Amino acid sequence: MPGLALYTAVYPGVERYLADWFTAVRRQTDQDFRLWVGLDAMGVESAKGAMRGDPDAVWVSGEHGDTPATIRQRAWAQIVKRYDAVVLVDSDDVMHPTRVATARAKLREHDLVGCALRLIDERGSSLNMTFTLPPNMAPEDTFPRTNVFGLSNTAFRAEMLRRCLPIPPAAVLVDWYLSTRAWLLGASMAFGERAEMDYRQHSANMARVRAPFDEQQVIEDTERVRQHFRLVRTSALEGADPQRVAELERAAADVDAFHERVVLRPALLARYLQALNEQQATHLWWSWIANPRLRHLWATAEGAE
Repeated sequence: MPGLALYTAVYPGVERYLADWFTAVRRQTDQDFRLWVGLDAMGVESAKGAMRGDPDAVWVSGEHGDTPATIRQRAWAQIVKRYDAVVLVDSDDVMHPTRVATARAKLREHDLVGCALRLIDERGSSLNMTFTLPPNMAPEDTFPRTNVFGLSNTAFRAEMLRRCLPIPPAAVLVDWYLSTRAWLLGASMAFGERAEMDYRQHSANMARVRAPFDEQQVIEDTERVRQHFRLVRTSALEGADPQRVAELERAAADVDAFHERVVLRPALLARYLQALNEQQATHLWWSWIANPRLRHLWATAEGAE
């Protein structure tokens, strides 16, 4: 696919990972792309210094009052006008050499593509776990309750990304907002089982995907998920498939019920956490909130007692 951009954002705290990130960029088997870098409270020279080289990027500077959503919106609004597609990567993760080539190939057939992620720790050592779809699950089937298309393992055709924009400035879960909007619009999706990224698990991760989960994480993440559904319902329904909108409404209602019946009740929250952590699984993003396997603990009046 011609006209391909590769996008990341850099920010204070990511500096120690940028050299590894840039090395992986230079090792891509497919080098026919234009690199774009969003600057979130970081200057160009600081970013180059941390990368230990000049990536010859298009730099998109942040402005006073920016949010993570507006930082990305500013760059993506330009990218969708100039390129046929864009590959998204997080600057604290590490691309495998064929990441760009694989994304380019899949984008010939699909609007939105993702890949599995190999989990690593802060030092880059393998955690012997992979984030991927469960067997026999299509990527469309993860919506609207969970997500597999992050800002590090996803690529969009520009036309589909353009239809998903703009991103509400208040959006915290930008990746999920975009992919949910694409799902509502009927985007063609694909997800590769082979890991094409190393996904770093560290204290700054907003969405950790492996047990143990703790009380504070579930409390905070429930509010993030509730906000996500509020934003989607108010900003992302234009042109959406009515059946999928109905599914979205049911999922949002379930999360509200989970908040009321579990999160606000310490004893039941403790029971939920114990059962959740006993699953010993690598979760899809946000599947630990109102987890369907534990529905008996929160979806009925009996479970809420």
